[in-house]
Order: sequence, then C-alpha cells, then structure tokens
Amino acid sequence: MLERYIKIPRSFLFLGVALIALLLAGLVYALTDNLYTDLEEFNLVATVVRNNYVEEVNSENLIRAGITGMLSILDPYSEYLDPKQQSALMEDTRGQFEGLGIEIAIKDGWLTVISPLEDTPAERMGIQAGDRITRIEGVSTEGITADEAVKKLRGKKGTVVHITIEREGIKEPMEYAVERDVISIRAVPYYGLAADGIGYVRLNRFSDLAADELKEAVGELQRRNVKSMILDLRGNPGGLLTQAVDVAGVFLGLNQLVVSTKGRVKNQNQEFYSSQQPLFPDLPLVVLVDQGSASGAEIVAGAIQDWDRGLLVGDTTFGKGLVQNVIQLSDGSGLKLTTAKYLMPSGRSIQRPEDLKFDSVLAENVSQPEAAAADSSGTKEKFFTKGGRVVYGGGGVAPDVYVPYEKLSPLEYNLLAKRSFLGFAVHYAAGHPDLPKDFEVNDAMFSEFEDYLKSQKFDYQTSSEYELEKLKQAITEEKRSDALSRQIADLEKTLKEDKQNDIRRFGPYIKSEIKENLLVKLYGQNAKYEEVWFKTHPQIVRAIQILSDAKEYKSLLSAR
Repeated sequence: MLERYIKIPRSFLFLGVALIALLLAGLVYALTDNLYTDLEEFNLVATVVRNNYVEEVNSENLIRAGITGMLSILDPYSEYLDPKQQSALMEDTRGQFEGLGIEIAIKDGWLTVISPLEDTPAERMGIQAGDRITRIEGVSTEGITADEAVKKLRGKKGTVVHITIEREGIKEPMEYAVERDVISIRAVPYYGLAADGIGYVRLNRFSDLAADELKEAVGELQRRNVKSMILDLRGNPGGLLTQAVDVAGVFLGLNQLVVSTKGRVKNQNQEFYSSQQPLFPDLPLVVLVDQGSASGAEIVAGAIQDWDRGLLVGDTTFGKGLVQNVIQLSDGSGLKLTTAKYLMPSGRSIQRPEDLKFDSVLAENVSQPEAAAADSSGTKEKFFTKGGRVVYGGGGVAPDVYVPYEKLSPLEYNLLAKRSFLGFAVHYAAGHPDLPKDFEVNDAMFSEFEDYLKSQKFDYQTSSEYELEKLKQAITEEKRSDALSRQIADLEKTLKEDKQNDIRRFGPYIKSEIKENLLVKLYGQNAKYEEVWFKTHPQIVRAIQILSDAKEYKSLLSAR
C-alpha cells in the first residue's frame, strides 16, 4: 500500500546504511549512541571485505546487500527497490505505460501473446491471443525472456516497433509495424449484469484512476436500473490508499470512517473518512474476496463489513494490514518502509501476526477499542460491527459466507501451468473461426482436446506417482525382497491405468477452461464473464443466489 513518496538525494551511496538509518530516524525513532557504534562496525566490516576478499567486490553491491539484509528482518514488505523495481512500482500505481498493449508470456520457448489489451495499438491492428512473436526488429525471439521482450516492445509514444508474428492456420509469417502509444491498464476491466437486476463490477487494482473507473461503472449500471450489486475484489493485490478510501466511499455514507493508521511516530496516526456522497448507498451489496485480496482490497472489504453495508462472500483475505511509505532516491531507486498498521472502523487489525517480526515497534501508541475482547480460543481478538455482529482481528478479513476455491488437482495445475488451454484454443479456433458465442463444449470438442494433449506429449506427475517414486527409492536403498518390488510394479501399472481417466474425471473444470479460452480468443475478454464466470464461479453463483433472495440477504446481514 503506497501512501506517499518522499524524494531525497543519493550522494552517500557507500555510506548507504548510515543513510537508511537517518531515514529510519526521521520516520521511526531517534538515533542512539549504540546505533552510531553499530554503523561504525558495519563500515569497518565493509571496508575489510572490500580490501581483503578473495575476489574483487563491488562496493555498491556490497552496500545494497547490507541494506537488503537490514530490511529483511523487519517484515515482508519493507524492502530496497533498485531503479527497475522502483519504476515498475510507480508504473503499476499509475496504471499506464507506453507500448503496444499486449500481455505476453514464454510458451514452448517462444514469445507468445496471452491477450491484447482493449483499445490498444495491438488490438486495433488485429494481434490475437496465441500469436507467436518470432522476431522483434528482425531479431529472433527464440529463447528470449519476458523481461527482455518487454524492454524491446515498450518505448516512447509515437515510435514504431517492427514485429513478425506466426499464427496457426496462416502459412506465411505476418509483418507488423506497430506505433507505440500510451497504454492505460484499467482498474475495472469489466462491468455488466450478472443476472436480472444484479450489477457486477470487477475491480482488479487500486491504481490512480480506480475510483473514477468504479464510479463510471456504477453510474452506467444504475442507468440499467440494477437493484443490487456485486463488487468483485478477488485477486486484487491493493494499491493506493487514497483510492481504496474513495472506492469504499462509493458505498458508505458521507463522512464514515473507512480506515485509520497507527504507528510509533505521531504523524502516522491518521483517520480516513469517505468524503463524497455515495453513488450506491442503500441497495443490497455483496463483495467477493479470496486469499489473493490484499491491502486496499481488504480495507474496502473490512469497512463494508464493519459498517454492515454489505456481505462478504468467498475466502479469508490475505492479511496485509501494514502501511508502507516509499522514499524515492534521486538515482531512481527507492526504500519501501513499513511505518504503521491499518485498523478497520471496528478497531481490528487485519495483519497476519506472523508476518510482523518487530511487532512491538508498531504496537506502541496503538490503543484497542473497549469493544475488543479475546475470543474463546484466546488467539484472536473479538470486535463488533455497527450492528453488533462479531468479527475478529488478525489474519485477514473473514467472509460472512464462506465459499472457497476447490484445490486444483495435479492434472488441472499442469494444464494451466503449461498453457494447454490457450494452446488448444488457438488450435481449435484456427479450424472453427465461426464458432458461435453461446457454444458448449460437447463430446467431440472434448475428444479433440484429448487428441491435442497427446500431440503435445502432455504429461504430469500425480501425487500418488510422486509418493510411489519415493517408496521405490527406499525399497532399492534398503534392498527389500523381489516380491515387494513386484508388488510395487503392479501398483505402478494400476496407477498408470487409472491416471488415463483423469481427463474425464475432471471434465467439468476442463470444459469450463476450454470454453473460457476459446471465448477470449474469438470474442475478447468480456465474453468470459458473461458466458463462463457468471455461470460457473462458485463465489459469483452464491452471490447471485443471496441477492436474489431478500430474506436471506437480510438474515445473513443481521446474524450475530
């Protein structure tokens, strides 16, 4: 979570640790005589290493390693950012970059388009999901890394990059001269109607225009006369605190507390309130969360839950309740430092206790409300929503209705990891370009998918095979009897035969993924929501059920 940026000069690189200590002094606490002594010892060690190590040591790398090591003992989020990392962080919060507008990955050793972004140079020129970029400026991309490709493809607006694309179903390579442009990554990639009268908004980041995009989406859905709303924050990793506050304000009343921050330094103790009239203040609301919902997503979800403004459906959130300030150095690097905790309106902290190694540093001056009390297990503190519902502090935000994802099987995981669904979609679409949008994955298409996997020599290791390999190794090392070895061989054969049925066993999931990837390939990203997500995602299906039953919604919201 990025609250503000501070820029300082970079003139003391070799005394980097002293610089960091001074920053800590301004943000956290005053320097002590012991710290001065420790700094002298560090400088002595650094000098000895530089002058006497068996190989030549780069002073800058040595100091940066010292800085990284120092920050690593604090918490998982305080870190030194080199110029490249700092630039990426800033780019992510701004929600835009200059380039072509494609999501890329390496598949089978080649640079492959996962998806063109909406309304970008790549989409306008007809670049498609599954296209293989074989050359950039005449140079082969075989063996290129994703980072190397990004450097080559991105550039200033108005400049041109020449790429060569191979597409299944077209014999000759295609040459493109693509003019780069400013690419805006939308915080709201989709909004629409999940069911009759039920609006749906997918918010996947808290970049600098997140609240504006959400307001635009909500306003359009209100013009369609929605009677209730689903806000999907699953997988949302957070972003800017100011945007999280503004997003919560779309649903909360004016001047309602969204979140407060508490730290050692007084200027870190702040309260943040909704500052504008809400756009969607009273109608039923469900917020979808999961283990990937973090930071800003947790602030929004926690505030809505604490004010009893809506229901949370899904899984317990990630549990990132720490404030980071980003201090920008003039060479482009930066220091991301944890300075406070977030507290929800009820007074609870959502931070996972095991992640905060120096908890006592931030615990001072953090007072807990009188409403808080230890729960029956003694491991979490109990807090209360505005309506008196019990919620707990620590370890994320727990949903009101628990609908977790099913754990992926080894087969499903490997199909995703090896991008088998994308590969099949590219293959199948080449032969069926007129596939209707409302198609279903029938037996013939499923069989063709099985044939495709065979042609790709797809294989994976099941959990049973993994354990059996360990057992075989132990039997060999211990020189067990031949009879036992024969029994293991028979078991191995049986497992192999049973494994052949896995594709059919996990048919519903596989059909869903085949359909989603084909829809994206032929009709764009929006089609996956309408034809797959709203029908098969258990969290969305449950949210629709709740919002379709006013009695259940009211009952769940008042449960104590």
